[in-house]
Formats: sequence, structure tokens, C-alpha cells
Amino acid sequence: MSRNVIAIVGPTASGKSELAVKIAKKLKGEIISADSRQIYKGLDIGTGKMKGRWILKSGKKLFFYKGVSHYLVDEISPKRDFSAGEFKNRAEKIIDDIRGRGLVPIVVGGTNFWIDALLRGTVLPNVSPNKKLRRALKRKTAAELFRMLETLDPRRAKSIDPKNPRRLIRAIEIARALGRVPRAKKALTYRAFWIGIDMPTSVLKANLKKRATRMIAQGLLAETKSLAAKQVSKKRLRTLGLEYSLSLDILAGALEKKKFASALTARDLRYAKKQLAWLEKNPDIRWVKTKNEGLGLVRKFTKL
Repeated sequence: MSRNVIAIVGPTASGKSELAVKIAKKLKGEIISADSRQIYKGLDIGTGKMKGRWILKSGKKLFFYKGVSHYLVDEISPKRDFSAGEFKNRAEKIIDDIRGRGLVPIVVGGTNFWIDALLRGTVLPNVSPNKKLRRALKRKTAAELFRMLETLDPRRAKSIDPKNPRRLIRAIEIARALGRVPRAKKALTYRAFWIGIDMPTSVLKANLKKRATRMIAQGLLAETKSLAAKQVSKKRLRTLGLEYSLSLDILAGALEKKKFASALTARDLRYAKKQLAWLEKNPDIRWVKTKNEGLGLVRKFTKL
């Protein structure tokens, strides 16, 4: 099993983290988070980050949740970008370390592009950040950025989220450097065992509704204010998730508080459907309905 890795995927609020913890405890594993927002410090309520704690172990600071080590959680300042390429490089080193200690690496999260880059062998364009270009592009709206990308690289424009300024800027940066964003190539490094959580839409919607209500009750608005007070710009906050974008709308009076939970649920559901559409393209995923079913499949895999 020297190059074997377990991947737990599924839509937001489907129970990925809890399944991963259960598997980690049964199989002596450690968890690598593939969540492009939970990597940031201070983005706790709005990302549904687990309430873990940092401890010092063997001279290293480790993030523990329910007795299991988690990596790439709560590590980076929200003021700066953390790219898929950085994730891949750091995750590969972590996997080697976990395997070197005779444990099972488990990758879990909802940022499917990151997971594919790590486990499906997607080769990312080797283009360094262009700080001058990024400063100029950050002054533009998402609509303006999308029109620029359409001109530079129509093919990439068809597949990108037109409302995500961060990804639009990166695509423009690559297209400017290489002429266009190259098609993803595959170079498999790991033997991944994929488990996807299968959940009826009605159950998923109910989970998302509970999640939205819980986030608001826990203080999502206060967290957004706190991040802004720490000089995380409003424009930057809007790129860090719809939870913070909607919170800013509430604080600005552009959205009524009584509509907060329903708007959050509706947007989360649309996002979850996009996640599922992405995952359906991966034929290696074994879909399960219960945690025990997932654990049973993993046990069979680890004995191969």
C-alpha cells in the first residue's frame, strides 16, 4: 500500500469529515483536508470548519479533531491566495510523511479541483504569480474579468465559474503567459480509493438548511465583521465564499436578515449540485449511503 490513498468526496454538508474521522480511527489514518477555504485562519463558522485544537506533538504543531490529526486546516492568512499547485506540493509531502510512519493517508474535502490535481494526476500549468498583473486585475469586476478571459482563451472561459474573481485572475494570468490555459494532462502518482457520499436531494437540502441556521446562530455576521476588522478587504471576503458575500450584503443593508438563511441554503444547494456534476465525471468513485458501508469498502481495499 505504499502509494495508496483514500479519498472521501461528496457535496457540502454530506458528512465527509465525520466519515473520514471514523475511517481514520479504524484504520490508523491521518487526514489531509482538501478544502480551499478551511485552509485559512479565521474562516471558521462560514466554512463549517471542525472545532479542533492545536497541540504540540514530537516538536510539531498539529491540528486535532476527535483525536485524529488533520493537515492543511487553519494554516494560511486569508489575506493571501493559496493555490491548487501549493496544495498539491504540500499534500504530497504530507502523504509521504504519513506513509513513512506506517499510517493511512485520507484526503477529504469539497474542493474537487484540488483533489483531482493531487490524486487524478492533473498536471497544473507552471506559471509563477504575476504580482503587477494581479494588482491591476483585482480592481476589475468578475464580469470584466470574464470578458477578458473570453477574448484571451474562449475555451477556458466556457468551463470556468464566471463569478469567481480569484479563478478568473489565475486563468488570465496563465493565458497571458502561455497564450491560453492548457488542457489538463494526467500523470498518476497514487493508487486512490475513492468513496463518494450519496445523498438524496431532499436530505441534502434539509442538511443545508440546518447548516445555514446553525452558522447564523453561531455568529457568522460577527465573524465577517471580525475578518474585515483584520484588514481582509470586502472584495477579498466575497471571493472566500457565499457565506461571507451574503453576510456583507446583510451588513450593508442589501439583504434582509429574515431572508439570510433561505438565501444561504439556496446558494449552497446550487454549489452542491455543481460539486456533484464534477464528481459524476470520475468513474472510480464508489458511492455509499452510510458511514458503515463506506468503512466496509475501505477495509476491503486496505487488504488488497
